[in-house]
Amino acid sequence: MRSLSLWVRAAVCVAICVSASSLRADVIEGEVESVSISRNRQTITVLVGENRKKETFLVSVRTTSILVDGRNAKLEDVKPGQKITVTTATGTRAVKLQVGEAPPAGAIPEGSEGGIVNSTSLWPQFMGPARNGHSQETNLNFNWGANGPAPLWSQSGLGEGYSAVSIADGKLFTLGTQGNNEAVFAMDLASGRPLWSVPIGNIFQDGAGNGPRGTPTIDGDRLYALGGHGDLVCVDHTTGRQVWSKNILREFKGNNITWGICESPLIHGDKLICTPGGDGATMVALKKTDGSLIWKSAVPGNPATAYASAIVIDVDGVTQYVNFTHSKLIGVRADDGQFLWENSSACNGTANCSTALYDNGLLFYSSGYSTGGVCLELKSSGNTTTARELYKTRDMQSHHGGMVIVDGHLYGSSEAIFRCLELRTGNVKWESRNPGKGSITYADGHLIARSEQGPITLIEATPAAYRQKARFEQPQQLRTGRQAWAYPVVADGKLFLRDQQHVLCYDLKN
Repeated sequence: MRSLSLWVRAAVCVAICVSASSLRADVIEGEVESVSISRNRQTITVLVGENRKKETFLVSVRTTSILVDGRNAKLEDVKPGQKITVTTATGTRAVKLQVGEAPPAGAIPEGSEGGIVNSTSLWPQFMGPARNGHSQETNLNFNWGANGPAPLWSQSGLGEGYSAVSIADGKLFTLGTQGNNEAVFAMDLASGRPLWSVPIGNIFQDGAGNGPRGTPTIDGDRLYALGGHGDLVCVDHTTGRQVWSKNILREFKGNNITWGICESPLIHGDKLICTPGGDGATMVALKKTDGSLIWKSAVPGNPATAYASAIVIDVDGVTQYVNFTHSKLIGVRADDGQFLWENSSACNGTANCSTALYDNGLLFYSSGYSTGGVCLELKSSGNTTTARELYKTRDMQSHHGGMVIVDGHLYGSSEAIFRCLELRTGNVKWESRNPGKGSITYADGHLIARSEQGPITLIEATPAAYRQKARFEQPQQLRTGRQAWAYPVVADGKLFLRDQQHVLCYDLKN
């Protein structure tokens, strides 16, 4: 009853927020004049324009996103004299403060190889800022109790599909279905209020569940999404206006796969990377501005596409893209698409789904169907890279829920058994039948594991032992009959869960 009553109160709060959001929304640039923090009220005063007019904005611990030099921060980290951009929702209520300079999109910070890091985006793509399943959030509240963290809002009407969510610039994005189409949906991050939706192509239909499987990718003011039939779109994420579109299977002569295209686009610098699996075009690089071809990579054997998403890594100065295809894991050079290396030891003949992980020269990938995982040691000389197999293990059979690496240890569901392995050796540190088969995200020293049956489990990220700290289920009326395959997302001090037509938002700060 407590959980239900909280959701009712959250719904009332959403209604209030929606009503308020009809007031003026604005983006104000200026200089920080002062910051005021008291027990019950936080404000920031900004000097705006040539006449340096003072404007004061309310700052909420719960709903205001604060970035300082591209990093998540608190209001006390904001200092007088700094340049600031304030995004408001109701005239004086700030939903976002962006202070100082943000690192350029496409940068790969040390230790975060695997994907883009767009610092203006809290969770810009599948598996997070670095595409490694790590949240950048800190100082989270993990004292959940039996009913889990406090619910903030929920939103329905997203149709079908297994897309997770992406978060940027005060908005949440996901894919679903609308009428006869797959579509991109945008919502207000603070309230869940729908903002816009735009169709991207016909619905992919399958007995395992209809609709899109991938997650949108945000870069700057653009959103990129790939549908179940291979329909690739670029839209303006503020308005939903389509910038360009194409079908990657038709253009590059690839064939769709049994359960539909699941790949989430990768943005790296000026390139969009995807894997159509066509003849002479296993992987392609497109100009992100207009979708035109930069290069296509001819991989030996012309492997078809599979269900995983590409990552970008740097190996001794050689930047390359890695993805799990139908018959092997491949690495191709980022500059020109030149094939570099391959490994097929962890490949099965049915469905290769789990995105590879890279950490300090070691790359781990895995699949289900009794296959297991392989750890590769990558080394580069000149402009080429070699992949040496360190070991193969059946102790990590990751079907499609993904894995994370934390401090040299690998965590994930090996089918129904949740395990921790030492990455370099494959030695099992511990295992548990809780939380069962599912997906995983790392945040602030903890693992948030989501069983495909629905329950969410909080586990301490330590190789010492399995230490479960909390477990809860989403409200029954917001739980569909499909498997809960969408990965959990932790951003903006909140936990986000996608379940077919529903998105649920929980508070992790208070």
